[in-house]
Amino acid sequence: MYLEMPEVKKIALIAHDNCKLDLLEWAAWNRHVLVQHQLFATRTSGALLKKDLGLEVDCFRSGPLGGDQQVGAAIAEGRVDFLIFFWDPLSPHSHDVDVKALMRIATACNIPVACNRASADFIITSPLMSSSYERLAIAEDMHGPLERDAGDPVLRP
Repeated sequence: MYLEMPEVKKIALIAHDNCKLDLLEWAAWNRHVLVQHQLFATRTSGALLKKDLGLEVDCFRSGPLGGDQQVGAAIAEGRVDFLIFFWDPLSPHSHDVDVKALMRIATACNIPVACNRASADFIITSPLMSSSYERLAIAEDMHGPLERDAGDPVLRP
């Protein structure tokens, strides 16, 4: 089964404290693309994107206070199409288990995930950003076979 991502994507933007400046710089550089989409963020990241860049952002709670879990729920419910999460791999975080759960659900739901500027650059500059895209939905039972029509391509243009 395929799920359609419309031309206007629903993008979640998150950054750990040590990466917030990086996210702001990246978002400023890509503001012309981001304004064409619906943006979500955890509280502090969203507040910075609103204040410093004037972006329209719907905010969840702060990451350590349940925001990461809220983003994960939004992904599972189909309310977020992809995740840009500039996370700090070198610092311990009190909510590491929440981050792991968020990454697990993003992977299980087969959405694009960018964890740093380079991967975010590749995603945001993809021609798929301005067109609809059908992504393969992961079956409820990930260990069972995925049903595809014969000749159905794995990658769609």
